[in-house]
Amino acid sequence: MQVPQSRHPYPLRCLALLLLLLTAAFSGSPFLGAQQTAVDMDALYAGEAFRIGVQAYNRYSFNEAILSFERALSFKPGEPLILDWLGRANYRSGLEEIALSQWRAAAAAYGWNSREGTLLGARIETVGNRRGLLPVSDDDERYMEAGRYPGKYEENIFYKQPTSVLPVDDGSVWVVAYGSNEIVRIDVNGVVRERRRGPLNGFDRPYDLVKGSGGRLYLSEYRGGRISVLSGDGEWQSYIGSKGLGDGNLLGPQNLEVDKEGYLYVVDYGNRRVCKFDPEGNFILSFGKFPASRFGAPEFTGFLSPTGIAAREDRVFVADAALKQIFIFDSNGTYQGILAAEGLKGPESLRFLSDGKLLAADTNRVLLIDPDSAIVRELGMLGNSRVRIVGAGMDRNGNVLAANFDAGEVSVLARLDDIASGFFVQIERVSVENFPQVTVELQVQDRQRRPIVGLDGRNFVLTENGRAVVEQKFLFPGYRSRQADVSILVERSPATRLLGDDLAAAVRDINEALSSPPPLQGGILNSEFFGGAPAGGGRIVSLISAGVQPHPERINTSLNTAARGSAADYDPRWRFDLGLRLAATDLLPGEKKRALIFVTSGSLGEFAYDRYGLSELAAYMANNSIVFNAVLVGSGPAAEEIRYLCRETGGEVLPLYRPEGIREAIQNLSSYPSGSYTLSYRSQLPSDFGRAYLPVEAEVYLMERSGRDGTGYFPPLE
Repeated sequence: MQVPQSRHPYPLRCLALLLLLLTAAFSGSPFLGAQQTAVDMDALYAGEAFRIGVQAYNRYSFNEAILSFERALSFKPGEPLILDWLGRANYRSGLEEIALSQWRAAAAAYGWNSREGTLLGARIETVGNRRGLLPVSDDDERYMEAGRYPGKYEENIFYKQPTSVLPVDDGSVWVVAYGSNEIVRIDVNGVVRERRRGPLNGFDRPYDLVKGSGGRLYLSEYRGGRISVLSGDGEWQSYIGSKGLGDGNLLGPQNLEVDKEGYLYVVDYGNRRVCKFDPEGNFILSFGKFPASRFGAPEFTGFLSPTGIAAREDRVFVADAALKQIFIFDSNGTYQGILAAEGLKGPESLRFLSDGKLLAADTNRVLLIDPDSAIVRELGMLGNSRVRIVGAGMDRNGNVLAANFDAGEVSVLARLDDIASGFFVQIERVSVENFPQVTVELQVQDRQRRPIVGLDGRNFVLTENGRAVVEQKFLFPGYRSRQADVSILVERSPATRLLGDDLAAAVRDINEALSSPPPLQGGILNSEFFGGAPAGGGRIVSLISAGVQPHPERINTSLNTAARGSAADYDPRWRFDLGLRLAATDLLPGEKKRALIFVTSGSLGEFAYDRYGLSELAAYMANNSIVFNAVLVGSGPAAEEIRYLCRETGGEVLPLYRPEGIREAIQNLSSYPSGSYTLSYRSQLPSDFGRAYLPVEAEVYLMERSGRDGTGYFPPLE
């Protein structure tokens, strides 16, 4: 029997919706005043569109969210809360200029001096002035002391006489404590997390600590006349060298360096030379005593007080505190000249930064030295009455850590602008499936989009309507994850059609690298957040063919077939921009460490930016914490646009057949820094059967810096 149908189904549906909205009119709409009694239909329709937009945003459906917020604005033009959310959705979509315009309009509507306007003003300033991603020093930056990791508090002694610092990927730092014969790992809050004292006989005046190949650590023992080999988390394994004057012997070893090939250089202070060992600990050679010059080169008269050492691109730089100079040698110990001879007080440790510049400890200050131009610039200075900076390094958050031997502490120096501007905090997602249990995902960055790692529960305060939440829990920091999600984008141009074997080899190598995790790095896995060390590695979540109409390939059957694609995919009109957006979108719901790998001939084609511009593609990835890497197949170079995307997101261009291969670079994706944090709490606010817009605010504190963000959510409809 056929059920009779109404002749007016559309009016009936509208009536049902109207009844629902009328019910909401006196309860949960965020656009109705508390004392409003007349029904404002525009506010009701705006509220419903706004609710749909917020829910779409929390599902990572940013395009849907944008459409819903725009619809809400059509009913309530100029409503600041809608403008704020519309700006958020456009920002996550990579449309930063549009987002900034909407945030400015929202701030003006709120009032620039209001609480909401002040928060938006800080966000506008940060997004508008960002310049980079990775922790490197800008030539115009000045650092000042922002905090300390004291070796003593009242009668409690944590460590004595620090001589060296070794930053760890999780934001913590290994501190070599010469005076207390140990190494200690200290987190960003200054809490000692680990303490290592060596084998049964202990360390004998440890001095410097560096990372070696295979995840191991090397520790020099000044009085012991030897080098201790440690595991990545500081467990003692073996010795290199012994006390003495001959080849392979050491007398007062101090600073250490490991070059790209894994060779270990030891400043043998007592013998006034540098000793070189292979990765297995076998003695190779020593240099630094007269004569050390090549034919026709300036004469070298030998070290008086060798201290710091650093190596890069077949050049070895050695500082001499007594001569107040930094010398240059090749990797075989042949003298090549002087890097710096003016303006040094007593240089000690040398460390290369990621931008290729040298960080030098020089009595009471830290210097930045360009090894190509020999320009020396003072980066920061300590004003304590007792100062002798013996070692310095840059941590994962871009701070300079200075080991102050005389004061018995490590000073934390931060950029002046960072101290003034604080953190850039974003509440990226609010999950309410188990309401009133609420889960909040945040992203914490500095003003230049660099992730802030190493935070824990003590650094966060969540509030509802200005009151601290109930049962706040710190669930998971993204930086401790050893998993990475990867989406592969394959160029389908006429050029790559001839390179099917290379495309298949690239995808195979990527998959094999992800299946084999990298060696553990010092201390990163010794965490209270896991019952044991989590498995590392990653997975391929999608493989996108960038043809005329980009589409996902089936990867569950054969990666080889997916990599090669079908003959119909290859076309001169292939679309890079649409393919990239599709590949990046697949990554959003997954792991917090994400990477898009573009397998390419190096060219982007004529139709690369028909819909999305280059800056919009870069912002879409960077604003969603996606690292862009390019794997080059064939013999062509990478287009400058590809290199730009790599720079803006922290990735790199990797020729498939380069001598060292791509394996290590792909493995390192799982150790890439993440500023993502997940917290939960139990809401105490009335949900009004799921119709109420509930506010939540997050504040982040670390030493002298802070940041906050405020947003809201709709609980599930009841």
